[in-house]
Amino acid sequence: MFRLALVLQRTKPNFHFSTIAAFHSHFSTLEENLCSKFLTSCTQASNLLHGRAVHAKFIKGSIPRSLYLHNHILNMYLKCGDLINGHKLFDEMPQRNVVSWSAIVSGFTQHGFFNEALFLFIYMLRDGTSKPNEFTFVSVLQACSLHESLTLAYQVYAIVLRLGFGSNVFLVNAFLTALMRHGRKEEALEVFKKCLNKDIVTWNVMLSGYLESSCLDLPELWVQMNNEGIKPDCFTFASVLTGLASVGDLNMGLQVHGQIVKSGHGDEICVGNTLVDMYIKNQRLFDGLKAFNEMGEKDVCSWTQMAAGWLEYGEPAKALEAIGEMRMMGVKPNKFTLATAFNACANLAFLEEGKKAHGLRIKLGVEIDVCVDNALIDMYAKCGSMDGAWGVFKVMDDRSVVSWTTMVMGCAQNGQAREALKIFDEMIVKGVKPNYITFVCVLYACSQGMFIDDAWKYFCSMTIDHGISPGEDHYVYMVHLLGRAGHIKEAEELILSMPFQPGATVWQTLLSACQVHGDIETGKRAAEHAINLDRKDPSSYVLLSNMFAGFNNWDDVGKLRELMGNRDVKKVPGSSWIKIENLCSVPPVPKYLLS
Repeated sequence: MFRLALVLQRTKPNFHFSTIAAFHSHFSTLEENLCSKFLTSCTQASNLLHGRAVHAKFIKGSIPRSLYLHNHILNMYLKCGDLINGHKLFDEMPQRNVVSWSAIVSGFTQHGFFNEALFLFIYMLRDGTSKPNEFTFVSVLQACSLHESLTLAYQVYAIVLRLGFGSNVFLVNAFLTALMRHGRKEEALEVFKKCLNKDIVTWNVMLSGYLESSCLDLPELWVQMNNEGIKPDCFTFASVLTGLASVGDLNMGLQVHGQIVKSGHGDEICVGNTLVDMYIKNQRLFDGLKAFNEMGEKDVCSWTQMAAGWLEYGEPAKALEAIGEMRMMGVKPNKFTLATAFNACANLAFLEEGKKAHGLRIKLGVEIDVCVDNALIDMYAKCGSMDGAWGVFKVMDDRSVVSWTTMVMGCAQNGQAREALKIFDEMIVKGVKPNYITFVCVLYACSQGMFIDDAWKYFCSMTIDHGISPGEDHYVYMVHLLGRAGHIKEAEELILSMPFQPGATVWQTLLSACQVHGDIETGKRAAEHAINLDRKDPSSYVLLSNMFAGFNNWDDVGKLRELMGNRDVKKVPGSSWIKIENLCSVPPVPKYLLS
């Protein structure tokens, strides 16, 4: 007996057959607590093989039949994910207590079968032989938080209060989780205020809930937590930084960063990732890069968000460099990494690099979803390879409205306007419902192909057939099409008939058409509207100035330039990038993004 006890003490979750053999040879004389220890080890190691061997001995009567061991075997099956045999064992148990019921409810909840868990709890109440305890209620409330209806959660918590468990912080936390997951922030706040023994989990539940509902209230809760002297953990910092990134509160973000350094949580990957994200979303790319470089350990999320940061701030080449460095470090990319890579290649028109990323996407196979393939289609289209875009589109098992819309825009951008409209018509036939952006792309295709009649047809069908009210983007392309065709008067009438106030872009589009066709009077009216709507936008001044210059009206050109100077309106210089062999020169990131 002493030899076997020594073996069990030294046994780690990775079992050896010598251990199980020694166990079997002494099983008939083992004490109950030693059996339970072995079953606990099986559970921790998810070792169903050895756990079933114990169960077999139990059935044969080689070990004492007790409810205590029965519950351990039941728990082993459930924790190892064998819910079928666990449920079968539960049904066959001649006697059950609250531990038995709690184990099976918890097992089904932890493996995502919350409806079954709730059914078992109701069955427990009807059975009446065992009263639920705190552990039972925690699992039941967790199941309620995942259920589509919150009614059962209220009923369960009412039982909790009636049985005198209202002060149990674990149950309060579980109920708060259910309320927050169902968007009941105000009710959760009331429960939170009444809780007298809050722990860090209580605060984390509230902070996480605020992330889902209203990040604007999160800073206030964070300040309250600090005032009450609660010591945050890594999950707290991650939630707070995510919320501050969403609301753009850089000042508080800097304070939180200071607390992270003092608390020693800076080495946690989840904290480091959210810290980098907070800086990037607050347009502090350099600080984000510094935080990234200071991370002791980086995962795929770390690298991907840094690459996405470079891409967002106009450095697609550096985004690809970051992804390349990630690959050299042996970190496996995920679908978000690939989407970032495709977008970077699209911005640079790097077809060869895009094809390499496509090869990686093929290797990852089933781990990729439709969003990545949409980015891949967009990359091929922007690189001018519609054959590549078609190749991806045709083999997609699941095409979303974004997939179809991307193909429409890709064809339109690559001189295949008629093909773009055919794709849209096929999309409608297949029952895919277009959205706002889809019609923007369709009207863009009509504009590129000079299809006036088709444009009017699709423009009218938006409201009549699809219930989509035309927005400013749709009017812009209609005005652009009419303007290109020389229908200046019709374009102006369309603008004046808009059901909402036209924006500066619509008038600038008309102004551009007037410049091309020499309609100076309409151009002046369009410029007046555009400038009144946005006096700081240099585009209106430049377009009007170019129109005056086209008529050799240099006096008005001079007056307009003087007006721009008086209003401190400056023309933004254009920029471009060039590719020489494998090197790409792109405009630098604006200094304010790095400060």
